[in-house]
Amino acid sequence: MKSDIEIAREARKRPIGEIAAKLGLGPHDFLPYGHDKAKITHEFIGRLNGHRHGRLVLVTAINPTPAGEGKTTTTVGLGDALNRIGRRATICIREASLGPNFGMKGGAAGGGMAQIVPMEEMNLHFTGDFHAVTSAHNLLAALIDNHIHWGNALRIDPRRVTWRRVIDMNDRALRQTTVALGGPSNGHPRESGFDITVASEVMAILCLASDLADLQARLGRIIVAETFDRQPVTARELQADGAMTALLRDALQPNLVQTLENNPALVHGGPFANIAHGCNSVVATRTALATSDYVVTEAGFGADLGAQKFLDIKCRLAGLSPAAVVLVATVRALKMNGGVARADLGTENVPALEAGCANLGRHIENLRGYGLPVVVAINHFTSDTETEIAAVRDYCAGHGVQAVLCRHWAEGGKGAEELARAVARLAEGDEARFEKLYPDEMSLWQKIETICKRIYRADHVEAPPAIHEKLAEWQAAGHGSLPVCMAKTQYSFSADPSALGAPSGFTIPLREVRLSAGAGFVVAICGDIMTMPGLPRVPAAVRIGLDERGRIDGLF
Repeated sequence: MKSDIEIAREARKRPIGEIAAKLGLGPHDFLPYGHDKAKITHEFIGRLNGHRHGRLVLVTAINPTPAGEGKTTTTVGLGDALNRIGRRATICIREASLGPNFGMKGGAAGGGMAQIVPMEEMNLHFTGDFHAVTSAHNLLAALIDNHIHWGNALRIDPRRVTWRRVIDMNDRALRQTTVALGGPSNGHPRESGFDITVASEVMAILCLASDLADLQARLGRIIVAETFDRQPVTARELQADGAMTALLRDALQPNLVQTLENNPALVHGGPFANIAHGCNSVVATRTALATSDYVVTEAGFGADLGAQKFLDIKCRLAGLSPAAVVLVATVRALKMNGGVARADLGTENVPALEAGCANLGRHIENLRGYGLPVVVAINHFTSDTETEIAAVRDYCAGHGVQAVLCRHWAEGGKGAEELARAVARLAEGDEARFEKLYPDEMSLWQKIETICKRIYRADHVEAPPAIHEKLAEWQAAGHGSLPVCMAKTQYSFSADPSALGAPSGFTIPLREVRLSAGAGFVVAICGDIMTMPGLPRVPAAVRIGLDERGRIDGLF
């Protein structure tokens, strides 16, 4: 099998105008960025008038492991397969961040014969959306310090400025910084720091805004600091929302590309799946629903984080309702959840596999608790044995769901046709009775407890008095109806990344809460979650470069 980058380079891409025509776009409805990518215009989206006729399918997964699950690859393979069986399907995924690309994770465009192209551009600068988010975020940061320097009319307390700066790179040296050193002409010195761009509230806002007016309104609601009287200061009070919106005008337009099988894909936005909701943009999803029979999308990390946030934040705020859910698992990852070391995953081990299936079973139970039909996609690896595959199928049957073996990595859409037919049966039936996990009127603390106990299966949530006081303060200020965005490790249902499988009887330690008033949710941070990752000992960047023909090499 050729490498992902070799397969992507050999793709027979169609002109982007042909891909746009599949969605009903005319020549003036998209802005080409070269021959193989484009942005869909605000004008075209405005003409859709909120019309939706497509069915929304969410692809999620078991908790991620080093063994690999293949959620994006399955998303792409399913989209291609639905088109092969006669359904007009569009894929909606997030854009890739430069930080993980040059760090440990690598690119995010699928793999094997189930990829979205152009792969190199998508994983690097693409159409500049992340740069626009970085600029808009840092413009606001500059305006805060500038306001303090020139008299501080809003009486901002420099000790209580919460708005940090961002960069789209993993750089642990920037986590904590001191700004404005060097004398009075450089401003008022204070402690600050950097987050990675995908952790910016601006990124979350971009992905939840419905149009330019909504974008500016949300940007204006961002709380950046407190006054000496402990009153919140917003971006609107700093008169930053207009210029920020101008910087983000083009970035709000969804990016149109194609799969290896020349089917449309909207790749747009990229909020961090820990500190934010981890989904592609509402604008892209709604546009795809208005122009396709099916929309296949994914949510970050495992279902306990990604699907929960997709259903309780994105669907709640955007008025979306999925028709079916695909839960991705691999035999290898399930064996790792059952205690098998990574080096031994190629050896058949049915007892460990059955033990690891507890992780899969809990995700099935959680998803069905939302009233949604579920199908399990077994992402095939060549080391899988027939006995192991049968064991997964039997386990899923015992939970009342179908498990489908998928070979899209090796065969493209053809290898996922059985999955596509299973998804179509569920989505076109009448099983979906989507119910959110909690009502808007539930208190913020009760929402946190509900997620921790019903999704993670924790016995207790531990939080210091200051967190309870802050939540009560936000409740009194009118923010109590907001959903909660949990930030915890993606590797376990618990806050301990080493607790694989389906742990229970644990305590979730709540370290901090943040109000993302612009995005429209409250962030609850558990354990040691960081908003500025560091690079590993051997970062992916050391193997990335150009080959003798000037082509990008080493991304995959």
